[in-house]
Amino acid sequence: MTLWPRSLFGRLALLLLLVICISQATAIYLFRQDRAALLARQFGDTKIVQLKSLRAALASADPRITSATLAHFGDAYQARIVPADEQRAIGARPQGPVLAELEQRLRSELGPETELRVQPLLKLLWIKLQAGDRAYWAGFPMARPSDDAPSRALVWSLIALAVLLLSAYLFARYLARPLRQLNSAVARVGEGQLPEPLPETGPAEIVNLNRGFNHMLASLRQTEHDRAVLLAGVSHDLRTPLARLRLGIEVGMRDEAERQGMVSDIEEMDRIIGQFLDFAREDRDAPAEACDLNGIIAPLVERYRRSGRDVSFTPGSLPPLLLRATAVSRLAGNLLDNALRYGKEPVEVATHAHAGVAVLEIADRGNGIPADQVERLKRPFTRGDEARTGAAGAGLGLAIVDRIARMHGGNFELAPRSGGGTLARVSFPLADLKGNA
Repeated sequence: MTLWPRSLFGRLALLLLLVICISQATAIYLFRQDRAALLARQFGDTKIVQLKSLRAALASADPRITSATLAHFGDAYQARIVPADEQRAIGARPQGPVLAELEQRLRSELGPETELRVQPLLKLLWIKLQAGDRAYWAGFPMARPSDDAPSRALVWSLIALAVLLLSAYLFARYLARPLRQLNSAVARVGEGQLPEPLPETGPAEIVNLNRGFNHMLASLRQTEHDRAVLLAGVSHDLRTPLARLRLGIEVGMRDEAERQGMVSDIEEMDRIIGQFLDFAREDRDAPAEACDLNGIIAPLVERYRRSGRDVSFTPGSLPPLLLRATAVSRLAGNLLDNALRYGKEPVEVATHAHAGVAVLEIADRGNGIPADQVERLKRPFTRGDEARTGAAGAGLGLAIVDRIARMHGGNFELAPRSGGGTLARVSFPLADLKGNA
């Protein structure tokens, strides 16, 4: 685990926060240095003369000096005087080079017994004076611009820190927002969707990046359109001669076995062409409507059962879903065709809701699909090995299913079935389908 953020927004925010903290620490340090310098300037030559005069007065006073006498000296010299034998520990040693230099100066002027102490809470600067046989602490008020300067400085520092942090947060979000939009758009492209063009505004680097992405989207849309036109045109052109060929076979051929074989080949070719048309067909522009998924699946299952296939349907309790009904019907039909053609009966169809998704499951009892082949079989024009699929088909059925599932924000999975066979599962997020599909 690392404390360094992974996102650009987090790194920008952390960098700005560090800069702000360093600047605030520097300001506080300079403030303290200035304050120490102010204290040092307070003890100029005049003050040192005053301290020598106070020391001489205390030395010449009655050894049995009373507190009243000390108070009188304090009023005269504007200091608070305490005998050192009554107050051995007072204040704290000075910190910083300025006050240390001041202490050395006082010792050189007043003698080596001189000590300097600071008492910030009482705002007093104590100086120990050796007067004759006795020592005294003389406390002088600290020089300051005004009584509330430290508190005002603290308040303004906190206000400046809050403003800078808020500005850093907003600036980092402003810089990271185009990248979040780009990340979301790239994710949608990866899911097979084509998002809206990104805004070409902001910093020059972001504008160039979004402009390149928009050019890529335009190229993808044009490629998709050209591919659909090509497949649709080729499929349409092939179906006309196939229809004439079948008509000729039905009329002219007398060998029933040969005729049935050729008709079967033509039907297979027609089915492949139908897959081309389904793959080329774009259903994204079709409006999504509130539909009953069970109502879409039930007629398909009934149609196969009427044709003598062993297909069962177990509908679950589902809420209405926003679906493109024709596309979902094509998805289920492809899965049923795949299960009946390449698997073994019985084929079991079921729907249910689980963990916020609506699930459609179609299971067969065939040879199954190896786990390492699942993703490969979802690609267009890809077929399984001949032991399962034979040589027939264009390899578009599962690719169509995967495309329709992703178009609805769903997910398509193939998994081995317990007891043998394949389980095809399509899940639709209910939260997404309740909004705009």
